[in-house]
Amino acid sequence: MAALMTTLRKQSKMALVYLVVAAALGCVLRFFRVFDIPVTYKFIVHAHSHIALLGWVYLALTTLLYELFLKGLRIDKKYARIFWFTQLTLVGMLLTFPFQGYAVFSIVFSTLFLFASYWFSFFFYKNVPRRYKTAPSLKCAKAAIVYLLVSSIGPWVLGAIMNILGPDSVWYRLAIYFYLHFLYNGWMIMALVAIFLFFLEKQHVVLPERKFNTFFWSLNLGIVFSFFLSTLFTHPGPGYYLLGGVGAVLQLGAFYVLLGFFRGGQNKVMKMLSPFRYRLLGAVALLWGIKMLLQLLSALPYFADLAVTYLDFTIGYLHWTFLGVVTMGLFLFLDYFKLLALNRKFFFLYALGFALTEALIFYRAIAYWQRLELPSWFDVVLGIASLTVLLALVGLLLGEEK
Repeated sequence: MAALMTTLRKQSKMALVYLVVAAALGCVLRFFRVFDIPVTYKFIVHAHSHIALLGWVYLALTTLLYELFLKGLRIDKKYARIFWFTQLTLVGMLLTFPFQGYAVFSIVFSTLFLFASYWFSFFFYKNVPRRYKTAPSLKCAKAAIVYLLVSSIGPWVLGAIMNILGPDSVWYRLAIYFYLHFLYNGWMIMALVAIFLFFLEKQHVVLPERKFNTFFWSLNLGIVFSFFLSTLFTHPGPGYYLLGGVGAVLQLGAFYVLLGFFRGGQNKVMKMLSPFRYRLLGAVALLWGIKMLLQLLSALPYFADLAVTYLDFTIGYLHWTFLGVVTMGLFLFLDYFKLLALNRKFFFLYALGFALTEALIFYRAIAYWQRLELPSWFDVVLGIASLTVLLALVGLLLGEEK
């Protein structure tokens, strides 16, 4: 068991390595406006996004799911084969996307990653013990994996769309948004919810069946309907705005149910978490709540048009979700389950860098919207803020708490 824990800790650190690489690529993108960097911007964007989402988040979440639901079942060697095959696909993407963008070899490795995710999904469903059968956490974990599988429809249809309609087609963007929506709001958020519920269940704090069903179906229907918010750049009929808005409201309702339940068991949870972890849990909840309010706001035509016209609003929102809700949630759970010893000083540096970059990205969006002139030093400061995030992540990787 100790050997397995060591292996899972190493896997968590490998996931963090991918986040460091993604942050380094992000810094290249930030300084592209400051220095003459001999790279193709679009290629680096592809590498940055793939390594962040599929390297860091996917590996961290699958490691946590294995730790919580599958550890101790004597299936470590089978899991190791899946893990190392996944590494092959990720390293392949890292060595191809920055130099060729979407081309033969990068597409091959991206496709192989999809097969790796299918392999893990089948492995998880097949091996999860029956004792978790009725656990709310497992229901959410299985739903998260379903969304992971559903999101992969986007990349599969993308190739056909490029060949038949071309990359300028509205369907090309819809396929990408379909993939991102169900990856972010489905797989990532639902998996984090599953891990949180597992933590509560271990403290014997369990959602009553009726309340859980209300939460579960509100969140799932909200995820499905809020996809229509990703279609609003096409300026569709009012029905799409309504469906997207309903999805956003349902997600907020699910959040309210979960928050109310958590408050009921708050004293018990506080005893199980250190003050730092408890505050971090509160920060993640706050970031998640704001994310869903922003999502609801985008259901209004005026704000939907703003997000389409000024891309920094969308970039800020995506980074809010990824660097804020998802990454800080992963830091919390990896630290709690002893898969990553979070250095507090470097975490606070990361939080500072995150806050600065978000403030600057949203400020630039507002400045373009209000036709304000950006100061000449803006891109340099944004680049330095991004370097702060990178420095913090390197510190978290190398300077773990003992």
